[in-house]
Amino acid sequence: MLKYIDSYNPKIKAQVKELINQNKLGEYLLAKYPNMHTYSTDKSLYEYVVNIKTSHIKNSPPISKVLYDTKIKDLKSALGIHTFVSRVQGGKLKAKNEIRISHIFKKAPEPFLRMIVAHELSHLKEKEHDKAFYKLCKYIEPSYHQLEFDVRLYLIYRENFGELYNL
Repeated sequence: MLKYIDSYNPKIKAQVKELINQNKLGEYLLAKYPNMHTYSTDKSLYEYVVNIKTSHIKNSPPISKVLYDTKIKDLKSALGIHTFVSRVQGGKLKAKNEIRISHIFKKAPEPFLRMIVAHELSHLKEKEHDKAFYKLCKYIEPSYHQLEFDVRLYLIYRENFGELYNL
């Protein structure tokens, strides 16, 4: 039930479990994040990502593709995926960067999407999840760590109760 916060402090896990038992996890999330974002197409998602990239990471390779991916199933280990593909074209090595975000974030608050985008964009500069990587995540999204925790709560809610944002 709490697999997304396995590594967290037992006190925090107990508080989350209490919210679930009292049926208040959804209320907590909706009070904090009442609205879904409007980036529901791959094209609008691409524009959103490029705008964030342009304003925060100027000297980085271009992004060739951004999309919502229905194939990302293991949400415990990946909410989004950054891929780097090298191909030979006309005797030259051509590199492409792609960002794929789990389709469940089509119906999510904008801050959650922004946190995932910050994470994936940080991989353009830092490949490993180290101190420099998380520093860049926080530069792009100052509330990165709180949002990451809230995304985990959102995933727990979805797994236990279904959609939070019903149209």
